[in-house]
Amino acid sequence: MAFEKITEATSLYGDLEKKTTREMLEEMNVENGKVIQAVQKVIPRIEELVNRIVPRMQQGGRLFYLGAGTSGRLGVLDASEIPPTFGMPPSCVIGLIAGGDAALRAPVERAEDDVRQGWKDLLQHQAGVLDTVVGIAASGTTPYVTGALQTARRHGLLTSVITGNSGSPAAAEADIPIEVIVGPEYVTGSSRMKSGTAQKLVLNMISTSVMIKLGRVKGNRMVHMQLSNRKLIDRGTRMLVEALGIPGEQARALLLIHGSVQRAIEKCKGE
Repeated sequence: MAFEKITEATSLYGDLEKKTTREMLEEMNVENGKVIQAVQKVIPRIEELVNRIVPRMQQGGRLFYLGAGTSGRLGVLDASEIPPTFGMPPSCVIGLIAGGDAALRAPVERAEDDVRQGWKDLLQHQAGVLDTVVGIAASGTTPYVTGALQTARRHGLLTSVITGNSGSPAAAEADIPIEVIVGPEYVTGSSRMKSGTAQKLVLNMISTSVMIKLGRVKGNRMVHMQLSNRKLIDRGTRMLVEALGIPGEQARALLLIHGSVQRAIEKCKGE
């Protein structure tokens, strides 16, 4: 069977420029509703990936996201949230985008077409057998992603890909392909819409589940979050008030001394 890009299929809606604003918004929202159903279907694949990532990271492995364009930006975004949210070093989860950091704000011509560059970018971080590479490619055909997955797999890394098409070249190179089929985009081929939303949801699920299983959450609290602004300091103070039953001023002082909710709790209970 020939590979068919559902992500490039013609929109179910026509004459968009003739519609009222309300009509467009209502129709886009209907399409967005399909994303949740599509993600639900791939939860077993996400579960398998998380359960294989965790023991690798417990041995010092890292998680790499790798993509181009919108897909690459979403990977970098998710990776960048790990240190402030869970207090992990930036080297734990790394987002790579075709064309480098310049591509976060503007397209870098032909960067995604280089089949060798993805692996070269991984080698810049000394990627090894304990690491996991999650490619992100709505089409499943991006050479930057497909080439990196192929070489990474050959070198013994765990590989996965998040894509919006079935049976893609990228999926063929992944140990655990996650094919989230959301159907044609509202604007034909604009995979920054439903496909991008699906990718963001899956990335959130992967990283959050991994961090919880690595002990970076207590109950439902981000007890290792970085205290990088007043809001987070206030949140951490409330956590300590609840956990230790102490006045707010004392909790805030403890938090600032020890640098995280978890360390403050351990110190107090240890005494």
